[in-house]
Amino acid sequence: MAVTLPNGSLIAIASGYGSSKTVSAISNANPGVVTSTSHGISDATFVEVTSGWSRLNNKIVRVSGSATNSFNLEGYDTSSTSIYPAGSGTGSVRAVSGWTQISQILASSFSGGEQQFTDYQFLESDAAVRIPTFKSPATVTLTIADDPSLAGFVAALAANNDRAQRAVKITLSNGAILLYNAYVSVATLPSLTVNEVMSTQLTLSLLNEPVRYTS
Repeated sequence: MAVTLPNGSLIAIASGYGSSKTVSAISNANPGVVTSTSHGISDATFVEVTSGWSRLNNKIVRVSGSATNSFNLEGYDTSSTSIYPAGSGTGSVRAVSGWTQISQILASSFSGGEQQFTDYQFLESDAAVRIPTFKSPATVTLTIADDPSLAGFVAALAANNDRAQRAVKITLSNGAILLYNAYVSVATLPSLTVNEVMSTQLTLSLLNEPVRYTS
């Protein structure tokens, strides 16, 4: 049992990517092993995965066990063939080549991600049954002190303008890491409230559930 304060956490946005590498196979294993000829990606690199497996597609995962033509998806279990059908995980990866910190964050909030349900009842039954269906789209909103010259704001604004997804890494003060892949939107009009710090909002529209590492 443990508790953690977010104080001291660092949030960074991907500022560059390597070239896309073809993935010819991903094994059903724990962790999943990626086959990619002469990929050139080293251990501890974070990669964006494009895959025929929807549970894995658009996630950011750390590389381990790198060899010339393969590497592991560190900590990512793809052993279930009901979730990850054999032979269907092919696609591509691209390595994150640089990160830029988003600084001066005043507040953060999370919305969406709630489980949705559908209810049904048979004619002969006297009670309805509820079963889970899908989860609503998830969004992270960051309120940052207004300074358009900050490198993180500039990187976020570039993502807003080109409408291309970006990896986002949160490093907690205890060393744990959360990884998102998201579309980034920036409100360019700052707040103007008397006696309050001018601020603007940055919104992350998540493309899949986050990946977490304890260190």
